[in-house]
Amino acid sequence: MSVWDDLIGQEELVASLQVSVAAAASALKGERSGAAMTHAWLFTGPPGSGRSNAARAFAAALQCERGGCGECLACRTTVAGSNADVTSLITEQSVIRTDAAREAVRMAALSPANRRWQIMIVEDADRLHERAADALLKSLEEPAPRTVWLLCAPTVQDVVPTIRSRCRPLVLRTPPTAAVADYLVRRDRVPSAVATFAARASQGHIGRARALARDEATRNRRREVLRIPTQLSDLGSCMTSAANLSEAATEEAKPRSDTLDAKELADLELAYGGGRGGQATGFAAARKELQRDQKQRAKRLVKDSIDRSLLDLASFYRDVVAVQLGAVGGLVNEELRQDIDTLARATSGEVTTQRLGAIFNTRELLETEVAPLLALESLMISLRGAPTQ
Repeated sequence: MSVWDDLIGQEELVASLQVSVAAAASALKGERSGAAMTHAWLFTGPPGSGRSNAARAFAAALQCERGGCGECLACRTTVAGSNADVTSLITEQSVIRTDAAREAVRMAALSPANRRWQIMIVEDADRLHERAADALLKSLEEPAPRTVWLLCAPTVQDVVPTIRSRCRPLVLRTPPTAAVADYLVRRDRVPSAVATFAARASQGHIGRARALARDEATRNRRREVLRIPTQLSDLGSCMTSAANLSEAATEEAKPRSDTLDAKELADLELAYGGGRGGQATGFAAARKELQRDQKQRAKRLVKDSIDRSLLDLASFYRDVVAVQLGAVGGLVNEELRQDIDTLARATSGEVTTQRLGAIFNTRELLETEVAPLLALESLMISLRGAPTQ
């Protein structure tokens, strides 16, 4: 099993990267490698297409003497996130902070321990704060000879112009439903019917498909979200639906948030001398800063959960539009065909399109400092509206 096997529906991208890996191997031998290999790459594609997985697979292949065999120590440690020469810059916050970017630049300047490549993976490069982007710029302009930067973002336009202009773009596509279903059966041993449902319901988002296929609680939450359009009968039901959605998101985010918080606090206590007769000077201030960051991350995780629910909700109204337009083909939410047909007959295509617009406006609003519950209450009122016969 090679490192490329988990990149679903990305055959052209994989072929291109394999050429670059071969060129990089030639460069390490002092041979002419042409233009196939460069020092900075930007992986873009819709959520769930596998941007981060593609970057990590590329990193593993560059570190592997066999171009990504998936079996050697270099491949296994890179995929697991423990390779000393592969650093990931990841944030759960709304932005990547300047101090984190500066630390990445410091790491990028080091010579690789394995004498191959020092690789820096920047997930969510679209979250680079302006000053953080400035901190990375010089390293991208004048990289160390063995340093490779791999940035990931939804689109090229989401990345600061000065950064994206110095990267070679690579575009991932949304994986076909059949390919995702086949992957679930092959990788996770999921029954075919469940795999097909999860692939269709996730709309090609591999991570979401795996969660739907393997976790009953995830399927139940999605089912509750998709009941919302048929429950918005009055103002009270709108408020209730908004509150339920907000509470479910908080409940989903809390275990991950608590786990991360506990680990970070333990690491901080150890760094400041915990267990060795007291804490070093500065611990209280560092803990206060950590708690502030953790609070922001908790909010981000809740908003991310809400966003997933809004995408599920949007899929319902897209199905309604499809029926109203007489589109031929299966629906994303085929199991809700009766509810979709009923709503399609009760409203016009214009009304449904407006409701879809309200959902996507709310997604954008959640990127601001607005209280999620207020945004959801406003959305539910918009979705109820006044049916047009």
